[in-house]
Amino acid sequence: MAESHSGTGRGGTSRQTAANVTLFAGVALLLSGVLSVLLGVTGIARDALYGTPPHYEYRFSLTAWGWIHLVIGMALLAASVGILTARSWGRGAGVALAAASLVSQFMFIPYYPVWSISVMVLDLLAIWALARLVPELDL
Repeated sequence: MAESHSGTGRGGTSRQTAANVTLFAGVALLLSGVLSVLLGVTGIARDALYGTPPHYEYRFSLTAWGWIHLVIGMALLAASVGILTARSWGRGAGVALAAASLVSQFMFIPYYPVWSISVMVLDLLAIWALARLVPELDL
């Protein structure tokens, strides 16, 4: 007996899956961007909030880290808007900016590990979701 699913033709299923993956990636980048902006603003406003590791190669002033996270966070917000509004540049920008965010959060782990690892997970999930999207070819 054949199962019937409404609206699950070959094209409908892949389009719906692509839409869901795109929505997930856009929301993950949006959340990562908001968290990075919050971290950046806090770092700029309160330089002494975080503990400072004594011997760390990527040690900058926390104000500098604040600006780095603020700029990356704002760019992530822009990329997430591009993804959620289906702009042609959104996917590429999303992958590139999520990768930049991932690297900056990795370098920031000694200062605030739980926050950094949480944002890194969001960035990885967004990269994974965006990388598995295959643009449909209209032939």
